[in-house]
Amino acid sequence: MLRRTAFLAIAIIVSLGTVFAARSWLQSQLASREAPAPTTVVAGAPTKMVLVAKTDMPAGQFVRPENLRWQSWPEDGVAESYVVEGKGKLEDFVGAVVRSGVTNGEPILEGRVVRPGDRGFMAAVLSPGNRAVTVPVTPSSGLAGFVFPGDRVDVILTVTVQPEGKDGQKEGAERRASETVLQDIRVLAVDQRADDQKHEITPAKTATLEVTPKQAEIVAVASEMGKLSLSLRSLAQDGQASADTAPYTWDSDAASLLRSVPRGGNSGAGRKVSVIRGTERTDVDFASVATQ
Repeated sequence: MLRRTAFLAIAIIVSLGTVFAARSWLQSQLASREAPAPTTVVAGAPTKMVLVAKTDMPAGQFVRPENLRWQSWPEDGVAESYVVEGKGKLEDFVGAVVRSGVTNGEPILEGRVVRPGDRGFMAAVLSPGNRAVTVPVTPSSGLAGFVFPGDRVDVILTVTVQPEGKDGQKEGAERRASETVLQDIRVLAVDQRADDQKHEITPAKTATLEVTPKQAEIVAVASEMGKLSLSLRSLAQDGQASADTAPYTWDSDAASLLRSVPRGGNSGAGRKVSVIRGTERTDVDFASVATQ
């Protein structure tokens, strides 16, 4: 009887062990099936640096350095018309004009912009009804190379004036005066050139401006009268009227020393007035009166 009980106890223990072992095996199999498959690391595809727009650029806008950037691009997605670093330079597109709008992040294509010197550049830049005129400038009158396409300027005329006598002859000392003949004019192009290899800059000798037909006539006449200079306007003040009320400036307004220097060949030149009473005429010399 004792032997039979021991045998039965051993059988029960073996059965329970088998059940637990089978259950553990089944759970491990289910866990292995539910576990995610191991991630296979794939090396990144080759890329190239492509020139793209950094901001939205509508048609007619001048391209500035802050409008462009280099962006990594999948090599198999680089089209032949894209500008790739090493084959093209960002500086080559500065000063170009957008022919058709470009959005932020879109690659810059040769056909989407017109660069200075390209055929149709001026036609793409000019607003309908306006004209392009070129004026000569010097390093001083052209702001020493700080004027770029897209900037807005005032055009100043400086002339030499000499008084005329009663008989129409020139007399007295010459005077100089300046006047702002045009305001808020857009610069289309300048002929300044920079050599990035020799680090040399050739100052601009001409500037091309966008004007109305009437303003083009003013520029043509003014360029024959005297010297033209450009005055750069702030981008934050475009379209605002000048606070100055004086229409022109004499040399004596610029230098106080000239206000104390008599005009003409003698101390009384420019200080006489004719007083007519009936048939009698008397010339009054104010310089002489002041010294009495």
